[in-house]
Amino acid sequence: MIFIATNIRHLRSLKGATQEALAKDLQITRARISSYEEGRSAPTIETLIQLADYFRLPIDILVRNDLSKAADASFIEIGNQRVLFPITVDSDNENLIEVVPVAASAGYLAGYDDPEYIEQLAKIKLPFLPTGKHRAFPIKGDSMLPMKSGAFVIGKFIEDRRDITSGKTYVLVTLNDGMVYKRVYNQIEEKNNLKLVSDNADYQPYEVSIDEVLEIWEFTCSINTQEYTEEELKISSIITMFNTLGVELKALEKSLS
Repeated sequence: MIFIATNIRHLRSLKGATQEALAKDLQITRARISSYEEGRSAPTIETLIQLADYFRLPIDILVRNDLSKAADASFIEIGNQRVLFPITVDSDNENLIEVVPVAASAGYLAGYDDPEYIEQLAKIKLPFLPTGKHRAFPIKGDSMLPMKSGAFVIGKFIEDRRDITSGKTYVLVTLNDGMVYKRVYNQIEEKNNLKLVSDNADYQPYEVSIDEVLEIWEFTCSINTQEYTEEELKISSIITMFNTLGVELKALEKSLS
């Protein structure tokens, strides 16, 4: 529990609570809170559970990570808890983009909320991106043609799922399917799920419960690692035209109904 003392003190400060207020909420004495924060004693398992519930953090994050440099914005909501969401900056305090390599993409599901895992990823900076937290994900297979396998999609993190716009493409991190890049249709209000559609018509659409979705990243731009042929560019233009038309027709159908 090497970080527990500083973490309790820091998280209490972020919450704007005094030692007395925290002690009252946990139904323990102020002296015990002071003892924890000064490192003179360690919380019992029962008290750790109380602290985790109070700060809405998993116990392992509370115990194993140094949260003293984390502002409140460094946490994201996952269900009714929060997990540490590190934002990496350079010497000029500008956000850096972590790149999830192809070789590590299968392990992203296990490490997406682990600051140590994220810290080890390679980083790049693209000055033209809009405000927000971005991350680069590798694309595998041909389900999103004309997006080539081996390309990287740079996505902007979406915290509020109400901001998902039907017809746009997103990188989703899900419990059962891992990391996927699809065109998404928001069905949360009607079915509590998202409909995922591939741009390649050879792949059938499918639905995923919103409760299985761990992270959502909205497409910002892509980096191709292979050059397009002249024929591919012609096909790409045709597919883009039909996709745009499909989104417009959906919007028209919704407005008429």
